[in-house]
Amino acid sequence: MAGAVTAAVLVTGDEVLRGRIPDANGGHLARDLDARGVAVRRIVVVGDGIDTLVRALRELLDESPDLVVTSGGLGPTHDDRTMEAVAAVTGRPLAVDPEALALVRRGRMALRGAETITDATRARVEDKQATLPRGAVVLPPTGTAPGCVVRHGRTLVCVLPGPPWELTRMWARACDEVDELRSVLAGAAPGERRLLRLYAVVESEVVETLDRLDPALRDAVEAGVCARAGEIELSLRGPADAVRRIEAGVEAVFGDRLYARRGETALGLVEAALRARGETLAVAESCTGGLLGARITAIPGASEWFRGGVVAYDNSVKEGLLGVDPAVIARHGAVSEECARAMARGARAAVGADWAVAVTGIAGPGGGTPDKPVGLVHLALAGPGGVEDAHSPRVLRGDRERIRERAAAIAVHLLRRALDAAPAGARHA
Repeated sequence: MAGAVTAAVLVTGDEVLRGRIPDANGGHLARDLDARGVAVRRIVVVGDGIDTLVRALRELLDESPDLVVTSGGLGPTHDDRTMEAVAAVTGRPLAVDPEALALVRRGRMALRGAETITDATRARVEDKQATLPRGAVVLPPTGTAPGCVVRHGRTLVCVLPGPPWELTRMWARACDEVDELRSVLAGAAPGERRLLRLYAVVESEVVETLDRLDPALRDAVEAGVCARAGEIELSLRGPADAVRRIEAGVEAVFGDRLYARRGETALGLVEAALRARGETLAVAESCTGGLLGARITAIPGASEWFRGGVVAYDNSVKEGLLGVDPAVIARHGAVSEECARAMARGARAAVGADWAVAVTGIAGPGGGTPDKPVGLVHLALAGPGGVEDAHSPRVLRGDRERIRERAAAIAVHLLRRALDAAPAGARHA
């Protein structure tokens, strides 16, 4: 079950509230706190107005969580007012903190050559960013703005910047270095944790499986079910024995459709298998338009096992770069099992990889026909020995982006299952 330590997150910024920028910070903080065993009770998103900030912060503090973490509003402009709101709600006067001022000046030195502001303006900017609630613990800036930690009754308030790369670094450092924050987090009780991932399973099947368990067992464990890109994530937290019994029950029902038990991703398992085998991968993409390659190359060190890929959107590219016979397209169409096979074979040969996966389909919203509707996707895999393993066609539901994301996910699972089944050491030049 949830730990004894509770938290709330306050995300600030008009640009986030109005949807111009997606909120990355609330999710990051919630995941990190959850991993530490902290129960996140609320995530609140508000704009930059001081009255709104004060009201939201006061409401969160009135609930008396152990921790409130804020993000955003620490910059030098007129609408950066989070420190002002924290000072107002905690009853602490604002003042320029000498330590913070020295840190701000040091951090802004890199901007001196690019800025065209006057010295007087620069001084005002530096003073504003160094103005904190009196008595706060300074968090050194990871950009130009320091954060702070301040105690208010039973609640510790941690004030972080808005840019996600600044926030993640400052938060990690604060968790390691600020004694009072470390003390709060130390009181959490994470218990046994599992993040199970299932493939080719629908959410209702998992829910039904959980409903059939002993009620006492269900009550002992905090379980969360989340569907994403053709997969189901089942998070479990609680006493070790209860968590393991639920895991065993899920495995008994779904067998090898339960493919990960500790949060491993399908692409991560593909990477591990290719590294272990000393083999390489190529991709050929049509309807996904490079989405699969982008996900692969987002992995650090992917160049050690990913040779490259071809985004063959136009038929002339399929024919010219991947060597697809024009007669195949003329007879079967670009969205067909035959074309997918030829694309996979061609990608493998073009870049000299051991494995190649190909995907072609109709992502929509136009382009569908009665015989080949929007959402139709064909995939194929070429592996060692020159064997092509075609995936049965799927008609995926959703908008264009969802269809593309699902197609890329299916391609990864096709490769994952093939690597599981294939004997090692059968490399084919």
